[in-house]
Amino acid sequence: MTRLSTTFSAPRPALVAFITAGDGDTAANLDALVEGGADVIELGMPFTDPMADGPAIQAANIRALGNGTKTANVFALATAFRARHPDVPLVLMGYANPMIRRGPDWFADACAAAGVDGIICVDLAPEEDEDLGPALRARGIAPIRLATPTTDEARLPRVLDGSSGFLYYVSVAGITGKQAAAIVSIEANVARIKQHSDLPVAVGFGVRTPEQAAEIARVADGVVVGSAFVDLVAKHGTDAPEHLRELAAQLAEAIHTAR
Repeated sequence: MTRLSTTFSAPRPALVAFITAGDGDTAANLDALVEGGADVIELGMPFTDPMADGPAIQAANIRALGNGTKTANVFALATAFRARHPDVPLVLMGYANPMIRRGPDWFADACAAAGVDGIICVDLAPEEDEDLGPALRARGIAPIRLATPTTDEARLPRVLDGSSGFLYYVSVAGITGKQAAAIVSIEANVARIKQHSDLPVAVGFGVRTPEQAAEIARVADGVVVGSAFVDLVAKHGTDAPEHLRELAAQLAEAIHTAR
C-alpha cells in the first residue's frame, strides 16, 4: 500500500488541496491545510508559462518566482513537509520544463528523496511518457494523468495506460478557477472512466464552495480545490493559514459526509 492508495481506500471521498510553492509562508500554509482536514496535498511548482491555470494560480506563480523560488526550494519544502506529515500524500503538480531539464532520473531521484508520492505534469502527453514516466515508476512514484470532457472512448485507454495513484478529471475544457461544470456532466464522465479503470477519480477545476464539493463528492473519489485556497494566500498574506484552515475544514466536512 502507498500513501495514495491508503488514502483513497478510505470509505469516504478525499479532499485534494492545492497551493503554489513559494507563494507566502508555504510551510505554514501546508500545515494549515492538513490541520483543516485535507487528505492529499498538491504542491504547485512555479513556472513562467502555466498554460492550464487561470488568473489566480498564474498570479501565484508570478509571486513565487518573484520570491526567488527554485526547484530546489520546492524539494526542500517537500522534504520538510514529509518529516512533519509522514502519512499525508504529497503530489507535485507543474509543467515539463522544470521536471525534465536535468533529466528524468535526476528529477525522480529528487522526488523519492523528498518523499513525494505522485507527479502531475500538465503538458506531458501520454505519447511522451518515456520522458518521465519510467523514471518515476521505477522509484514508486505515481505518474498521475489528466482526463477532460473531450477525452473520448478512443483516447481514454491511452491516458489511463501507465497512470497510477489517481486519475485527475478536469471537469471543464478550460483553465483553472474560472468556471464550474454541471454535475450531470461530471457524473456521466466519472462513470465512463470507471468502466475503463479501477483508479480513483478526483475531480477538479472550478470547485470553490463546500456545496459544490459535496455535490461532486457524491459521484467521485476525490475533489480537488486550488484557486479558492490560492486566493486566500493572495488576500491574507502572513495571516493566510487561519483562513486556509477554516476553508479546508468546511470543504473536508462537506466532502467526507457527502455520501
